[in-house]
Amino acid sequence: MLVSRGRNPSAAEVITQLVTNQELRGRVLTTLGLLLLVRLGIYIPMPGIDREAFQSFLQQGGQLIGFLDIFTGGGISTLGIFALGILPFINASIILQLLTAAVPQLEDLQKNEGEAGRRKIAQITRYVALGWGTLQSIVFALILRQYAIEELSEIAFVAQTALALVTGSMVVMWLSEIITEKGIGQGASLVIFLNIVATLPKALSSTIEKAQTGDRNDVVGIIVLLSVFLITIIGIIFVQEGARRLPIVSAKRQIGGSNLLPNRQSYLPLKLNAGGVMPIIFASALIFLPITIANVSKNPFLIRAASALNPGASNPWPYAITFFALILGFAYFYASLTINPIDISANLKRGGVAIPGVRPGSATASYLSGVQNRLTLLGGLFLGSVAIVPAAVERATNVQTFQGLGATSLLILVGVAIDTAKQVQTYVISQRYEGLVRQ
Repeated sequence: MLVSRGRNPSAAEVITQLVTNQELRGRVLTTLGLLLLVRLGIYIPMPGIDREAFQSFLQQGGQLIGFLDIFTGGGISTLGIFALGILPFINASIILQLLTAAVPQLEDLQKNEGEAGRRKIAQITRYVALGWGTLQSIVFALILRQYAIEELSEIAFVAQTALALVTGSMVVMWLSEIITEKGIGQGASLVIFLNIVATLPKALSSTIEKAQTGDRNDVVGIIVLLSVFLITIIGIIFVQEGARRLPIVSAKRQIGGSNLLPNRQSYLPLKLNAGGVMPIIFASALIFLPITIANVSKNPFLIRAASALNPGASNPWPYAITFFALILGFAYFYASLTINPIDISANLKRGGVAIPGVRPGSATASYLSGVQNRLTLLGGLFLGSVAIVPAAVERATNVQTFQGLGATSLLILVGVAIDTAKQVQTYVISQRYEGLVRQ
């Protein structure tokens, strides 16, 4: 086997492990097989609906429907039983994350109960996903009622359609958890990744057709938009990989008589974007919560207020400002869940490790908190900017072929790809050292 000792595994080493290592190969094949099942469920149709009439409705739905259709991999437009996809589970995760910070019992389960506590939180998340998925399914079924072709009562049609939708959503959630446990990568993120990738061929073909049939302004607009997307991808990679390395030193320790171990200096890395891709996913899911509530309540005032958050509204500023604020808020929120300066400070003090120039204990915790807040501010501002700027360029160039596929999708694609690649590299490195131990 090609081994690159002391550095990240090369592409040749990863490929060799995929070919020779049965466990890694099984994980990859399991992941691909389950993702294929998720895609197949998109094309299992729900019965009793006039699809041509519904397609006419979608063409008038604007960017909101297009954006949601991106995250369901075309499930909404095809009216498959997996139309809701992983969205109810993502919404439930948001709710549990917020409750964990507000409810002491849930916080205790997450921090102090170890694996058993995390399993309980995961089970609660499933129940919340079931309830939220049921609510979304009923709302979607009420929308579809006007396109029914079967002579069913409204209650029967809504019950039948909602049952199919919520069942499909729970199956997708179950498959994503199997991917996380027995495959490679984080299952829910990979399902979203797959759904976004599935829409790329259609968007690219529409863009090529527009470039061939449009005028010179259309061609220039497409070039400008693609350039912005490329620059955005490069920026995302740098921010996702960026980190502040704080030097830490361990105190000299006496062994036996007067022998001293020398100072050992290493680094404490604090990521520029500690939340990774989750703030943009959570903000994208939460931005449409007011619209869902307005549709359920059928209150004209709420519907008018919520329509301002539609990405395709004539005035894009309410949506842009709200989306930016949600991303920044979730960046801070997720960073607070990922990194606890007090715990890090206590662990450093317990291990006899300190940051040069900073007293151990509360001073170290305050210093770490300040550094992390500044890093999170920079990371959150970047995330919010890349979520808004490409959409503004798309509106300015009047290139709508990438409708719904903006910086949000790019962030998810790049972030999930990086996280999955790192997990594969970690597995290969672990196999490398297991081989050295056996030798």
